[in-house]
Amino acid sequence: MIVSYEDFSKIDIRVGRVVEVEDFPKAKKPAFKLKIDFGPELGVKTSSVQAVGPHTKEELQGTLVCCVTNFPPKKVADFESEVLTLGFRNNSGIGWVLIAPIKDSIDLGSKLA
Repeated sequence: MIVSYEDFSKIDIRVGRVVEVEDFPKAKKPAFKLKIDFGPELGVKTSSVQAVGPHTKEELQGTLVCCVTNFPPKKVADFESEVLTLGFRNNSGIGWVLIAPIKDSIDLGSKLA
């Protein structure tokens, strides 16, 4: 399927910093609850991520992540996930390896261009 640049530009992908990580035992698959700071424009948003295995809570705390910020919120068990945190399936087939910029010199909330 070919996607036009116009279609792609509708997806709002922003960088944020993980400010809180919690276990999410009520999720069907192993997951964390994240609070992610996107800076003054968007503020702090929540996300559920199936990153248990490839990542630890300690590793995720304070890291930058890339998220789709203009999807509607999704209810996951008793938690509202406001943004979709992006990642690739781990080669073991368990969990997701999250996408992060390789440099930390990006303003929170910066949009992928």
